Amino acid sequence: MAFHPSHSPPVNPRKMSVSKWIGQVLWTSLCVLCLVCAVVGEQKLVREPQDQTATVGSHVTLPCRVVNKSGSLQWTKDHFGLGEERNMPGFERYSMVGNDEEGDFGLDINPVTLDDDGTYRCQVAQGKNGDPRIISKQARLTVLVPPEPPKITQGESLTATEDQHIEIECISAGGKPPADITWIDETGGQNKKIEEGIQTITEPYPLDDKKWTTKSVLQLVPKKEHHNATFTCQAQNQAERYYQSARLKLYVKYAPKVTVSIDGPLIEGSDVRLSCFAEANPSEVTYRWYVNSHEQDETGTELVLRNISAAMHDSIVKCKVKNAVGESEDSETLFISYGPVFRQKPHSVQVEENSHLTLTCDVDGNPTPEINWFHRGTNSIVGSSANLSIIATSDKAGRYTCQATVRGFPPIEADATVILKGPPTIVSHRLQFGVPGDSVELECIAYSIPPPQKFVWMHNGQELDLSTSGDYVEMKEHIPGGIKSKLTVREAQQYNFGVYNCSVSNQYGSDTFEIILKPQKNFPLLMLLAAIIGGVAVVIFVTLVVILCQRKEKKPSANDLVDSEKQCKESDRSSNISDLKLELRTTDLDYGGHESETSESVVTRVGVPLAGPVPLYNTRLSTSDCNEPVFPPKSDGHNNNGYIPYVDYQRDYNPPPPPPAPEGVDVRYSATYGNPFLRTAPSPALPPPPPPYSSVRNGGVPRQHHQQTSPTSQYITHQPAVKRGTLATHV
Repeated sequence: MAFHPSHSPPVNPRKMSVSKWIGQVLWTSLCVLCLVCAVVGEQKLVREPQDQTATVGSHVTLPCRVVNKSGSLQWTKDHFGLGEERNMPGFERYSMVGNDEEGDFGLDINPVTLDDDGTYRCQVAQGKNGDPRIISKQARLTVLVPPEPPKITQGESLTATEDQHIEIECISAGGKPPADITWIDETGGQNKKIEEGIQTITEPYPLDDKKWTTKSVLQLVPKKEHHNATFTCQAQNQAERYYQSARLKLYVKYAPKVTVSIDGPLIEGSDVRLSCFAEANPSEVTYRWYVNSHEQDETGTELVLRNISAAMHDSIVKCKVKNAVGESEDSETLFISYGPVFRQKPHSVQVEENSHLTLTCDVDGNPTPEINWFHRGTNSIVGSSANLSIIATSDKAGRYTCQATVRGFPPIEADATVILKGPPTIVSHRLQFGVPGDSVELECIAYSIPPPQKFVWMHNGQELDLSTSGDYVEMKEHIPGGIKSKLTVREAQQYNFGVYNCSVSNQYGSDTFEIILKPQKNFPLLMLLAAIIGGVAVVIFVTLVVILCQRKEKKPSANDLVDSEKQCKESDRSSNISDLKLELRTTDLDYGGHESETSESVVTRVGVPLAGPVPLYNTRLSTSDCNEPVFPPKSDGHNNNGYIPYVDYQRDYNPPPPPPAPEGVDVRYSATYGNPFLRTAPSPALPPPPPPYSSVRNGGVPRQHHQQTSPTSQYITHQPAVKRGTLATHV
């Protein structure tokens, strides 16, 4: 039933708004439901394939999901259909994975080959209900191919020459994309990537235009440090996670690398040794040495320079070494230490007072010498550089010494004198003497800086005209810092004596000095001659005395010694040497008719050294006191050269006991003194010993002597005696 709006009953406004709201909600819900039903019924792609990258031999899946699929579905490769069946007949490595309920139709490729590289689409044909066909967006499958292992065309080793350009080529083929090649330098054990000197070329692979070949050329100028170094070529693309590499070992021939070294310090006067070390390939080398471009004779690894001098300072010593590749050299400069030597010594100067002057002391040495200036007037150091500046005052004048020192060497010194110019000063003897009638000289010494301009002699107030006067002659002699004038008076007379004045002047002033010439008595000529003759006579007399004394000091003959030994043999054997040590006087013995004997001759003949002088007294003996047996045995006619054979003196000669000493005679002069075997036997009295001839001649008396015991006396078995008629004395 329809209701007309005009006949409708009155409605509550609140009820009308609620109903209207409910109706609108129902209407909207119905529209949404109709829309959902319309959408669910249309086929649609909800997941499409994306671009992917795969490596040859890997497994890849391209996704594709469709809802409300009503048409047939297939995959296309490069716009070529692969079939609607899931197992894709004819394409063994291809298949569609998933299930129909879920709408998954992913394309699975296993394993991936280079042929799989291309573009892929998932498409659905028009549906049965008239649904339109659908096509996915294009997906790119990029297939990567690892490159072949790189190869170095020069092989595993290469021999090159230093400083000669070489090229090392590395090839990596069959890569997709093209391989990236890097070079590694392993010189010195360090892996350093080479950034420069590399040229890379990419070319299509000859057998497959989808692959590439990469060539990398390393351009190198080899050096000595590259010898035995290894260069590595590394190849890689996106298909590989790790590098593949190839290696080459480089052998470099190079000229010698030379190093010269100095052994020890370089000091003037010493020897220096230089060594030359050379590293070369090939190692057969020759050496040559040069000193300041002068070739040396040495051809080895060492050069020795003998007694180096300061002149060799800063000399260049060079060592040249050559092999089959070339020649190299190295050098050292000789830095020689040497003592100070003056290049220029300071010079004495004559200056005006209060003027400025500079003394120069130029000294060479190594290390640089230390210079000190000393003022001798004050004994103080006044400067320490080569140049000394002075203001010439009276206290600054005098002698200056420049002393130069180098450590390790003796210092050197040189003097210079600063002399102030001024008036002359005369230094002479005021009183001077001369002999009348002889030539007389007067001397006047004047010190003058600058030299004197005028020299005047005056006598008794009158100036002497030396050019015309015949009585006077002047001689001038230059001395350091002045002049000496000698005025000679010829055949001086009485009037030539008196007061003389010596006057000297220069541009700064003058000085006058008074000299008094006094006469001196002449020494008589005859007295002078007599004194000379007397002196000569004395000299001659002394000379003759010395000669005579030397002649008298001769040794006794061998016969005298033997005779004396025969007379007093037993006394000699029993004498104690220390008790009879007496002084041997070199006097003339008149009693025996023989010459005296010195202590030196006795020592020489006996062969026993004396502790001191042994006095020898000559005593007359009676010929009846000693018999003369015939001993030693007579010679058989052969010359024994002075040798006396041994004789048993006790068997052949038994002398009578010695007599006691007479009254008034000192027992010390007796032969029995000091001999215990002779003291107790009685004997007639001996005459007193006469004094030595020398004592009688000189009017003297014999000296008293003291005996001394010698420990050597007990070892003496045979001693020769002194001359006949004297006291036998032994040592």
